[in-house]
Amino acid sequence: MDPETAGGIRLLCLDVDGVLTDGRLVFDNNGNELKRFHVRDGLGIKLWLQAGHEVAIISSRSSQAVTRRAAELGISHVHQGCTDKLVALDAVCAATGLAPGQAAAVGDDLPDLPVLNTVAMPIAVADGAKEVRNAAAWVTTTPGGHGAVREVIERLLTAQGCWDDLLTRWQTVQQGG
Repeated sequence: MDPETAGGIRLLCLDVDGVLTDGRLVFDNNGNELKRFHVRDGLGIKLWLQAGHEVAIISSRSSQAVTRRAAELGISHVHQGCTDKLVALDAVCAATGLAPGQAAAVGDDLPDLPVLNTVAMPIAVADGAKEVRNAAAWVTTTPGGHGAVREVIERLLTAQGCWDDLLTRWQTVQQGG
């Protein structure tokens, strides 16, 4: 990871299926879609937001589970059902006042390529499609849905010199409460 590029990242754009989840689609007998999110990704996202940064979800699919999880984590930029993820990226940049040059994106499959090819730091999860891994500046060691987003956030915040401060503050709150 280039520390200079990492230092300028203020926006983290995340795909859902295959990044925040393991990519499997599960439906119950009533047709409700179920998703499994990794708790460490959630805490990582909260820490990223505490550092004063922005998070956006940009997904081709739409799911109530994603809406709920985003609300729990405080993610206000949620774009689901995107047929063109670049349109969503543009909307997020307009809403945040940030440019693609200040963004990292994490993807796993072909629909993520336009965003990955536009942002300053394209990242693929370890089990992402070969084409996505080839387009990425960095590939996580962790597969999607198993803490890959947390890995990304820890590395970015460490490169920005924020991780230790966030960790210390969190440990202090936990020990004092």
